Amino acid sequence: MKVLWVLPLLAVFARGAIAGEFTVKQTEVDDRKAVIATVEPVHQLVARARIGGTIVALSVKEGDLVQGGAEIARVVDQKLALQLQALDSRIKSQQAQRDQAKLDFDRASELMRRGVTTQTQYDQARTALDVADRNLAAMRSDRDVIVQQTAEGAVLAPGAGRVLTVPVSSGRVLMPGETVATIAADQYILRLQLPERHAQFMRAGDKVAMAARGDVGGFAQTGVVRLVYPEIVGGRVIADVDVPGLGDYFVGELTRVYVSTGKRTTMIVPAAAVYQRAGVKFVRLKSGDEVVVQPGDSGPDGVEILAGLRVGDVVLTP
Repeated sequence: MKVLWVLPLLAVFARGAIAGEFTVKQTEVDDRKAVIATVEPVHQLVARARIGGTIVALSVKEGDLVQGGAEIARVVDQKLALQLQALDSRIKSQQAQRDQAKLDFDRASELMRRGVTTQTQYDQARTALDVADRNLAAMRSDRDVIVQQTAEGAVLAPGAGRVLTVPVSSGRVLMPGETVATIAADQYILRLQLPERHAQFMRAGDKVAMAARGDVGGFAQTGVVRLVYPEIVGGRVIADVDVPGLGDYFVGELTRVYVSTGKRTTMIVPAAAVYQRAGVKFVRLKSGDEVVVQPGDSGPDGVEILAGLRVGDVVLTP
């Protein structure tokens, strides 16, 4: 009894599975060419040492994510600490001289008020006080310079991103301007290098189809050409493509993309209409006949049919 119920249900499902129809017609599509693109950061930032000295702390390694302005290393120059100590001693000595010059000037002012000193002695005391004040201010400015140089020992990340290389190690001696780390900015792009003959077809704003990671077949997503460089290098035109979701790719990773190199007419049928049996691709017509077809490229709109169908054929789709 159960078998009698199941067979009618299967017949109903079979009839419903072939209810769709699609009329084959000529369609103008982009003539796409498969090329290899490289994942690159929009900006590659370099963190450099601003002073010479020894690295006493290194807080990043390759692959770390850093924020802009974060301290990634600290460089210390022992000479700066000694210079700071020497300046502190000189400032104390100059402060004592300034205090004595202030006392001499106050005494000369009082004597001048009483009329028991000369104008020359008063002017000399005032000049000595001015010189002492200016020398003290100059020494304090020199101290501020050394303090600023000491603070510049902190190597800061120039921007947010992922650390690519760290060519130094803790304890190494650096010169001013030497690289401590290179950082790939957060935003990644695809960089294309196309043959020169395709330069006329490439424009900013064009759509580019990106293959699935690992080139396992199919399209992963679509990108937009952001910039076509005006210089041809080595017979190739270079273009940058914005594609969302490249943050987990490796910098320098190769991936396949499909770019438009013109227009052509072809026949497109829904991908569901094409099925395979014994290694051969078939479609079923409305008349019930099965037709062997030769499929071409697949895309979001369907499968290109190179041979086996004619314009006007009605194809059944499940």
